[in-house]
Amino acid sequence: MRIRSSRLAIATLAIIAAPLVASAQQSSGTVDPSQYSAMRWRLIGPHRAGRVTGVAGISGDPSTYYMATPGGGVWKTTDAGEVWFPIFDDQHVASIGAIAVAPSNAKIIYVGTGEQTPGDGVYKSTDAGATWTNIGLKESKYISSIIIDPKNPDIINVGILGHPLLSVAPASPDRGVYKTTDGGKTWKKTLYKDDLTGVADLEADPENPRVLYAALWHPTDFFAGEDGPDKPNSWVYKSTDQGATWKELAYTGFPKGPWDRVGIAVAPGNHGQRVFAILEQGLYRSDDSGATWKQITEDTRVIGNAYFARVYVDPRNADLVYVMQTSLYRSTDGGKTFASFKGAPGGDDYHNMWIDPQNSARIILGVDQGGIISVNGGKTWTSWYNQPTGQFYHVSTDTNFPYVAYAAQQDSGSAEVPSRGDYGSLAPIAACAPATPHSRKWPRCAKR
Repeated sequence: MRIRSSRLAIATLAIIAAPLVASAQQSSGTVDPSQYSAMRWRLIGPHRAGRVTGVAGISGDPSTYYMATPGGGVWKTTDAGEVWFPIFDDQHVASIGAIAVAPSNAKIIYVGTGEQTPGDGVYKSTDAGATWTNIGLKESKYISSIIIDPKNPDIINVGILGHPLLSVAPASPDRGVYKTTDGGKTWKKTLYKDDLTGVADLEADPENPRVLYAALWHPTDFFAGEDGPDKPNSWVYKSTDQGATWKELAYTGFPKGPWDRVGIAVAPGNHGQRVFAILEQGLYRSDDSGATWKQITEDTRVIGNAYFARVYVDPRNADLVYVMQTSLYRSTDGGKTFASFKGAPGGDDYHNMWIDPQNSARIILGVDQGGIISVNGGKTWTSWYNQPTGQFYHVSTDTNFPYVAYAAQQDSGSAEVPSRGDYGSLAPIAACAPATPHSRKWPRCAKR
């Protein structure tokens, strides 16, 4: 069983190392700070990407994409994934739960903080991520989703989940759906169930922004069914006035609960009639805007749970359906049959996805191995070995000089990286070979 970094491990952006300092408390007393005051942190890698909590792109722009991480802030690429650079480091929060770019103005970006560790509300940029302003909801701590009106970037709905493991976080009234119509100057809570239930997913009809669906989740059974086998732990609500008011669905055709974490997707066309819901019991489809449901496939791979609960539909083809799981599964017949679309060795544990509404061949995926991009419908993908966002559980060094740092990465095996190399480069050891079998000198790296 995988150890999930989002609830069991302390994450780091990368292996960050400096010359190691002896313990401040030694038998002879405290070390004089002047002896190490000149030391500075520096990145030594490795450039191996880690888990991604949100992705976004700009419709019609094949070069610009964003990804959010659970412990490394927000990253941006302007060359379709060749180079990624951080754009959120000046803010005093590193854990991001959601990101969205305004469809009507690509310079406006909203970020919801808090996923692996607590956040401090919603941030807004009006200059494509160059600068940021906190616009409120600071007590929300864990934001799961953001929906922006396609024509007015000042109208947004935000889904607040709360901590997904209630045993380590107190109950809080700062959960549910919040709405602003003035770009975050003022907020109104429009959907709230109780102080232990938050929003796991928030989705809009791509052709009618007034229709929204909110999947609520009471996540106390994140590990082992603490609520009991028959007690509901998820609910789905619908709004037809862009989040001002909400009504719970009747669930006609849904299986007996609990459903665990639920994900929703609205297909294009048919005036929003086709809606998908991924549950612990499988994938369900409604063809009457959520009034009635039926299980559309019995594929045992296509199920939801507390860790995977996202379904996506191609914005130009209602029959092209994607389900996030340990691999990415795709259906070309409206959810009836699925085939693996992408998986290992190029990545494990697929979490989120963005597809260009103007060009379905442009896709960015958020995976445990970073943000990866395809501009040809999934035929090829960009590398994840160019993002220093891997989450490492422990770090150790050997006694060589220069020394080697070792660490175990969440869902990606272990890594080792030199503390320094020729001409300042830090090539991965896997690409190097020692000059002699027992040489303690740093190995010379072969050309790739």
